[in-house]
Amino acid sequence: MLVGLALLPACVGAGRTLLRMLEAGGDASTVWVAMLSGAACWGVIYALLPRPMWLYVFGHELTHVLWAWLFGGRVRRFRATARGGQVTVSRSNCLIVLAPYFFPLYAVLVLAGFGLGHLLWDWGRYRVWCHLLLGAAYAFHVTLTWQALQTEQTDITSQGWLFSAVVIFLGNVLVLLLGIPLVTGRVGVLTALGWWLSDTGQVLRRLAALL
Repeated sequence: MLVGLALLPACVGAGRTLLRMLEAGGDASTVWVAMLSGAACWGVIYALLPRPMWLYVFGHELTHVLWAWLFGGRVRRFRATARGGQVTVSRSNCLIVLAPYFFPLYAVLVLAGFGLGHLLWDWGRYRVWCHLLLGAAYAFHVTLTWQALQTEQTDITSQGWLFSAVVIFLGNVLVLLLGIPLVTGRVGVLTALGWWLSDTGQVLRRLAALL
């Protein structure tokens, strides 16, 4: 809880930076319209068609695995069905436990796929399709993660609600702060991180003045 409280100024700073990034983003006709259209397409699927829960659960458990590998862990058991899943790894920490809630795996795969395609086959002319799929993938992540959070999640309760909420918010915003520069090409990643540090510093100075 103390760590969660200590990270709240960073959350406020990250939120302010995200707004600045959106204002400085790329051409609306090639970026935001396409991404919002993709999100809207997924919204129609989510509202009218059976939800692909197995696909979400598989991505959820796979994200645990990827982050466990990132920290040097090994996978001992993996199971994913439409009704739920389970993964057992040799090493765990708060980031491995909460990774599926702040790391949009399928959105990252869209970016990685189009990035590789651009390097190998010059897919620059298909960028609008990348934005469309990215909007759909991120909407998929947000809606089904929100649906999953409506039931008790041991991932969340084991870390505490406040700390989990802070890590999930920061993780999602940082993914956007790193991803938007790659998508729009208007603001560099280092510039975005610099804005975040600056905005967080302003929040800390205001808190210090109040105290």
